[in-house]
Amino acid sequence: MSLAFLVTHSGGFHADELLSTVILTRLHPQARIVRSRASEWITPAPDRIIYDVGGAYDAATQIFDHHQRGAPLRDDGQPYSSFGLIWKHYGQDYLLALGVPSAHVEAVHRGFDEKFVLPIDLLDNGALSPATAGPLAGLTLPSLLETLKPVFDDKEAGADDRGFHAALSIARALVEAGIAQRAAKIRAESMVLDAIAATGDRRILELPMGMPFRPAIVKAGADHLLFVVHPRDKDWCITGIRRSEEGFDQRADLPLAWAGLSNGDLEAVCGVQGATFCHNARFIAAASTREAILLMADLAVEAALAVPRPTNTQ
Repeated sequence: MSLAFLVTHSGGFHADELLSTVILTRLHPQARIVRSRASEWITPAPDRIIYDVGGAYDAATQIFDHHQRGAPLRDDGQPYSSFGLIWKHYGQDYLLALGVPSAHVEAVHRGFDEKFVLPIDLLDNGALSPATAGPLAGLTLPSLLETLKPVFDDKEAGADDRGFHAALSIARALVEAGIAQRAAKIRAESMVLDAIAATGDRRILELPMGMPFRPAIVKAGADHLLFVVHPRDKDWCITGIRRSEEGFDQRADLPLAWAGLSNGDLEAVCGVQGATFCHNARFIAAASTREAILLMADLAVEAALAVPRPTNTQ
């Protein structure tokens, strides 16, 4: 029997069943979304997947709830929400349906689970407080999706369902964009690793276009690299390499004298015809030609290597 129904609970909605619905509607676009708590709907049957309702978790009968006693836990003891369960069982098929190459599916599935799915699971189960986000607590994805719930005195028939479907469109766009970004990072990695191999011991990595580069540089152990250059639209740019994924500290800053200058002022200071811009924070600069940006890169490396490094006096 073909799948005809995707069943989740009625009433107020949360991020976990919205995001589960994103996955399931991609795999079963012909299925009707049913939001109900009626027993005839939340009882397993071959024609439906039931999630975030029903009081049971049994992949064999296609029911994925996490509110019952003995609710499922990850191998490390952290709790699942319905989203985590749906991602566990259907995430790889979803990625294939989105066009992620089969060779990359496992890596994208694992990375998305760690960075996106798990936080939703933890928040939904109260194992992680939105307050940890400080002033941004109200801007977390679950909070933003829930702002689309109808207000308390909107008693118009179907208001909850209209809010659910409005939030579903936004959730779908964010999930698909997040997957696309992760898949692109994997594609970029092989290109960056090839460029690193071709660079040898030079301090400047040249890439054929702008792309995520730091993860591959770290993976390759290319600690000698200080700057990356690549074409950008009609010009070229040089960027620093961050020391960590979280911070903004660079392995090397562009020269202090360039900070905040552009066009003729920058040309006069750096001595490179075609230099067009340097950010005041000295992490990116631009030039009109490849030749000009490579000259600027050489000057930036020379200046960075001339800066005395801190010594350990202990």
